[in-house]
Amino acid sequence: MNLHPDLFALAYLIASVCFILGLKGLSSPATARRGNQMAIAGMVLAVGVTLAHPTVAFANLAWVLGGLALGAIIGVPVALKVRMTAMPELVAILHSFVGLAAVLVGIGTFQLHRAHGDAIGTVQTIEVFVGVFIGAITFTGSVVAFGKLSGRLGSAPVVFSGQHALNLALAVLMIGLGVAFSVTLNTAWLYAMTAVALILGITLIIPIGGADMPVIVSMLNSYSGWAASATGFMLNNNLLIVTGALVGSSGAILSYIMCRAMNRSFLHVILGGFGGDEAAAAATATGKTTKAAAVEDAVFMLANAAKVIIVPGYGMAVAQAQHAVRDLTDLLQGKGVDVRFAIHPVAGRMPGHMNVLLAEADIPYDIVYELDEINNEFPGTDVCLVIGANDVVNPAAKTDKTSPIYGMPILDASKARLVYCVKRSMKPGYAGVENELYYADNCMMIFGDAKAVCERLAGALRD
Repeated sequence: MNLHPDLFALAYLIASVCFILGLKGLSSPATARRGNQMAIAGMVLAVGVTLAHPTVAFANLAWVLGGLALGAIIGVPVALKVRMTAMPELVAILHSFVGLAAVLVGIGTFQLHRAHGDAIGTVQTIEVFVGVFIGAITFTGSVVAFGKLSGRLGSAPVVFSGQHALNLALAVLMIGLGVAFSVTLNTAWLYAMTAVALILGITLIIPIGGADMPVIVSMLNSYSGWAASATGFMLNNNLLIVTGALVGSSGAILSYIMCRAMNRSFLHVILGGFGGDEAAAAATATGKTTKAAAVEDAVFMLANAAKVIIVPGYGMAVAQAQHAVRDLTDLLQGKGVDVRFAIHPVAGRMPGHMNVLLAEADIPYDIVYELDEINNEFPGTDVCLVIGANDVVNPAAKTDKTSPIYGMPILDASKARLVYCVKRSMKPGYAGVENELYYADNCMMIFGDAKAVCERLAGALRD
């Protein structure tokens, strides 16, 4: 297809605008669907126009279409079957694919120029170096994040003496090997640099504790964007440069916002420098007891409350209880109860995890509040219903300096007049620490599957 070069430029510009509008739409749950639709439209346009470019030969096109078909055969069933609880690890592993693609494209581009006898300038070697090392770190870092999020590697941070010194040494070595490659154009230096970057990706992520994994997912998203942008420079593709920069910058901004919300250092996130002490994470509440409550008692207090705040957590996602929670909400509102939802920035396993679940159940956006918006309302709340949340309501974040979550702002659920916590067992949360809230005088435990408990609460309210 022989199209004028200006038409390709115009199509890429329109696609870029679609991506920007897509990001804008994703900034609010109310416009998220439209944002996704805009981003999809931009990507379809970008891929279609790229395949129509005269530099894509028919023989190569067959390989490209074959790869797209194979990816669709694998990806579509996975996307359709994946549970919302498994979405964070799916996102992490997809980030790893972007990183691996950047590594392969970087090495392949360099080897292709060498095979054709093309002159390779310093700028090109720097592009290859940057793309490969960012991609390698993203690849192995995302694989580790996938292992932690899926439970295959455990959520506890892996720390050892001299860890930061090792990371610094690996970073210096990687840069030194990259410089040697740029000067000599010897692929041995490139491969050595890639190997060091792959190791660095592992050592940067393993010290991250469970409570901080949502920030890491966001940060790896940013890394994958910069890797894609570097790939765009290597391929001289302006749209890929723009798209990667959008993903990289938006991911970095989100990570910065989340770090501020968690009272964490942004620099420490980038350098893999935070994560709790494993010994502290294993601490237990020896000698303390909890108070169990019957569903009937909870129903009475909920129905006679003037104001109820519901705090959803990962346990709600595991039980797929969001629709039962919606029924419970409707019934309480029908009795004149003021019902609100409190969302912590790191509730679940990735940014926005709880927002997505509540939106799926069509819970109105105007009763869903972020931490900063609702935290001062807990003291005036009659009943706080905590459904599967753990670390994000743990007072240890304010009182226990040895805790791995110390310093992280929490939802002040403990300040409500009465707190009911729905939980399957007393097993610690993802950060591996006991929740002091469960032993508070105003807290009652309702043990059981979150969906089953919420259905029983709703059923009792109907009677």
